[in-house]
Amino acid sequence: MAGVALYLVSTLGGYLLTSALLLKCPGLLHRPKRQRFRCRHISHRGGAGENLENTMAAFCHAVNVGTDMLELDCHLTKDEQVVVSHDENLKRATGIDVSISDLKYSELPPYLCKLDVTFQKECHCEGEDNRIPLLKEVFEAFPNTPVNIDIKVNNNVLIKKVSELVSQYKREHLTVWGNVNYEIVEKCHKENADIPILFCLKRVLLLVGLFYTGLLPFIPIREEFLEIPMPSIILKLKEPEKMTRSQKFVIWLADVLLMRKALFDHLTARGIQVICIEEKKLAHKKSKKLDLWISGQITLQSVVSKATVKWERLSSESPLLISSFQGSQGRAYLFNSVVNVGCGPAEERVLLTGLHAVADIYCENCKTTLGWKYEHAFESSQKYKEGKYIIELAHMIKDNGWD
Repeated sequence: MAGVALYLVSTLGGYLLTSALLLKCPGLLHRPKRQRFRCRHISHRGGAGENLENTMAAFCHAVNVGTDMLELDCHLTKDEQVVVSHDENLKRATGIDVSISDLKYSELPPYLCKLDVTFQKECHCEGEDNRIPLLKEVFEAFPNTPVNIDIKVNNNVLIKKVSELVSQYKREHLTVWGNVNYEIVEKCHKENADIPILFCLKRVLLLVGLFYTGLLPFIPIREEFLEIPMPSIILKLKEPEKMTRSQKFVIWLADVLLMRKALFDHLTARGIQVICIEEKKLAHKKSKKLDLWISGQITLQSVVSKATVKWERLSSESPLLISSFQGSQGRAYLFNSVVNVGCGPAEERVLLTGLHAVADIYCENCKTTLGWKYEHAFESSQKYKEGKYIIELAHMIKDNGWD
């Protein structure tokens, strides 16, 4: 009996140690997925709240101010045209109680000039561009912008048509698609395995189960994007005082189970982009606990990590050396030291001040690229930069009097 107990304990111990090792270092078992693009800011429905949702004007605005990805929704008309619209029934968006699938594209009514933003209380979007666009128009207008496509209905023809458009415009490397529905995602992957897919709800639940049982490090994952709303969004959409205690408990439990830094770090190390979504009424949000903009600068849908909010400071007490540097996104600062950041491999780059060997630096929690570290300067006049850090103003807030 003692031998059986010893065997069980040793087996369990070996399993736990192996699981912990592979959770921290998944590259020992899995080859990381090749990220075709990196996404930090997502324009949900083209940035609904700043323009009428899912319109060309909204998409143009988002791209002009620097979004990393357009998120949009697709439906199929009666004459099999793939259109960009969130709702199948147009009552909310146009005031006319009719379904997109019952009309030809030429028969679609225009959007109302003012729409409620469904994911934000007391928020409206307005605009003059009220035409429902075709998906191919988006592809033609923004050939180099990543697009996140939500296949809104379980329709084989719609999935096939979207796949054909992606292939026609050679956008497999710039497109991700899926839905919360497992069957839709399965059909998408079967139709075109070259287009990255999102985690559906069923797979998210499985992911959480595998994580807490220690099995996740051993299981292959085909999805390349995990987009999950932060549970706190529900409290913003509803009136907390009217929620029952059990409803609040469920939200709290979901927050505890889903928002795990170890889970996000593991997926990121496997090349899976993790996007925790928090809807905001304003494009910017300032955290009182960190010296960064923790959300996207241009959309109502922000890419943040709960772990990010728990940072204390990015820099030490007096790290600032020079404030007149130029980064890839505008003004930048040179720091003597920083904390809570990781450093990538060094590579040679020709900057404004000549050839340097630099390494990108990123947030340890959300993996957002913040700037770079000067590893080596090839010109003697630039040697003072070696070992120091550039952080771009776009990723900072100044609350201590810097100029």
